[in-house]
Formats: sequence, C-alpha cells, structure tokens
Amino acid sequence: MSPRLLRYYEEQELLKPSREQNGYRDYDEVLVGRVRQIRDLLDSGLSTKLIKDVLPCLAEPRGDIHFDNPEPEFIERLVEHCDRLTERIDVMTRNRDALRNYLERLASAADAPPRDP
Repeated sequence: MSPRLLRYYEEQELLKPSREQNGYRDYDEVLVGRVRQIRDLLDSGLSTKLIKDVLPCLAEPRGDIHFDNPEPEFIERLVEHCDRLTERIDVMTRNRDALRNYLERLASAADAPPRDP
C-alpha cells in the first residue's frame, strides 16, 4: 500500500493512525486489517463516503456488521449498492460461463482429428 493512498484514506477519515514521537504514522495490526477491509469495500464498488458510514458498524476487520438505529437513507443506499453488486455478479457469471464454453469448444476442436479436404 502506498503512503499516498494511506494518507488519502486518512483524509477521507477512514483511518486514524497513531503518531510516533517523531511524527511518523504508526499502523498497528488492527489498522492493517482495516486497510484490507477498506480495499475490499472499494473493490466491491462502494464509495469512500459510503465506506466511511459503514466502517463504524463493523465490529472488527472481517467481522460482522452491527447497526445501532441506522438512518433509512443509509439502509436505502446499502440496498441499492447490494442490488448493483448482484447485477454485476450476474453479468460476470454469464461472461465466465460463456468463456468456459468457448474454451471447452476450443479444447474439443484441438483434440478432434484433422478433417480431410
């Protein structure tokens, strides 16, 4: 992880590393897990704004999500994102299946004896 990206996460209030006496940032194991969590959430398509809202609800890195009276708008945004993820998964699954089918046909054609002209 680049220092620039870590500083960006800090600017977005996704991370709050402790500081050494010399001013250097200190990322303990919990923050390392949190960075992985942020990356996973970003990879799933969540914005940093939505991640900022979700992170406090996570019990620990890779843990369960716990909510204390979430706002209806927040729930709606999560539902919308979940629906978009489902659509993306469906498209990716169809594309994967089509590629597998194509590869199987290529493999079958490669194993077939040559045709006489």
